[in-house]
Amino acid sequence: MKLIKPDFENSVLNISSSLAKFLGKENNYKTLSALDERLAKGKKNVVFLILDGCGINPININLSEDCFLRRNIRQTLTSVFPSTTTNATTTYRTALPPIEHGWFGWSVYFEGLGRAVDIYMGRDSYTGEEIDKNFVSSTLPTKSFYADVKSEYEINKVVPSYFKDEVKANHFAFNGLEEMFSQIKNVCEKEGKQFVYAYCPEPDSTMHEYGVSSAQAKKLIEYLNSSIERLVEQCKDTLFIVSADHGQVDIDGYVEMYKDKTLLSYMQWPFYLEPRAIGFKIKKGKEEEFEKYFSSTYGDNFVLFRTKQLLEENYFGGRGDYEKMLGDYIGVCYTHKQALFKEDSHRFKGHHTSLTEEMEVPLIIVET
Repeated sequence: MKLIKPDFENSVLNISSSLAKFLGKENNYKTLSALDERLAKGKKNVVFLILDGCGINPININLSEDCFLRRNIRQTLTSVFPSTTTNATTTYRTALPPIEHGWFGWSVYFEGLGRAVDIYMGRDSYTGEEIDKNFVSSTLPTKSFYADVKSEYEINKVVPSYFKDEVKANHFAFNGLEEMFSQIKNVCEKEGKQFVYAYCPEPDSTMHEYGVSSAQAKKLIEYLNSSIERLVEQCKDTLFIVSADHGQVDIDGYVEMYKDKTLLSYMQWPFYLEPRAIGFKIKKGKEEEFEKYFSSTYGDNFVLFRTKQLLEENYFGGRGDYEKMLGDYIGVCYTHKQALFKEDSHRFKGHHTSLTEEMEVPLIIVET
């Protein structure tokens, strides 16, 4: 069993820490010296591009060693845990570890509400019912590190049309990848110093549907590689920083936990967090029975941790007000399986969220 623990001195958090410091925003977390040195050169443009899901594993599977992105990897970093978009991109955007923002996973259980909520979608994780649109943002408030900065750099966002945050100025929404690259190029051609925060939802979506090793994923990742190389050639006096929120692995089987009546009988709350990093809240007095049952039944694919142990060992970036939302236990998948929380759970061909290869992401730096 090889589990990759988040390293909060060499992680996605530290990219944002370096960028925040560069823009003059106070930040309490370690910066990356390799990135700080490049930022200190004061290029006209600084572009930070997040490729969702494009971690080390998908890059190594789908790109040859001489491809542009692989050639320019300066360092391998870790994602956060659970290694998922809600968690990692919130860390990127806020320059805070998970314990300080609380956006731990796709589905988070709110005890006061009495239900698990898909926090990006604002809906009940099991019934699909819409929750008050302001509930999540008011319960888990966040602020982007690039908000209200006093910098010589103008702040720009290039993001999908559904992306929302509190920074409204210079918000460039796109509906396709060609449009995304075009908008980044246009911003870099503006007069004056420009900082670009760009988020690309691929190749994550394609890998979920077809798998990391699929022909579709290879074609898309090669397209991203060539498009970024062309963009770099087109933008003068620019520092490009490219990374990912997490990687992915090919899924080789499914664990139908929702069918297990014995397991369900121990649970105070329904399954939540993520299908490869499962949150459990257990009925009082049933903890020992649950531990024995889970380990004997699911131990071939999952290792069970007490949440308290993970908190103490700094898997979430410290201790904080949101730790109760993590429940009592977290079942971590150490193979390439996906747990199913309900009968209609989507059976993904590629997934992430655990502590295996999907934890490793690249720090790619290119200057023009």
